[in-house]
Amino acid sequence: MRTIKAQSLRYQVEKWLAPTTPVHVTAFGHTGWGGTRYACVETCLPTGLHALFFFLHDDGYWNVFPPVADATQQRVQRTGTYG
Repeated sequence: MRTIKAQSLRYQVEKWLAPTTPVHVTAFGHTGWGGTRYACVETCLPTGLHALFFFLHDDGYWNVFPPVADATQQRVQRTGTYG
């Protein structure tokens, strides 16, 4: 069972990036295809600038992948723009 702490964006950022690495939220808002809340976090590491997008899921947890419904809807919109 995951803890309430595991739900937080801060927890996920520290999990994916070193907890001592300075990070900046460079974008946040809602996706255009499903209205899911997202945040883009950037950090500068010796290997260069890195950015990760985090998505808030219906269960209250932040993840680096969009919810399934949004991912499906995004694919449909993407394929609908071609041809």
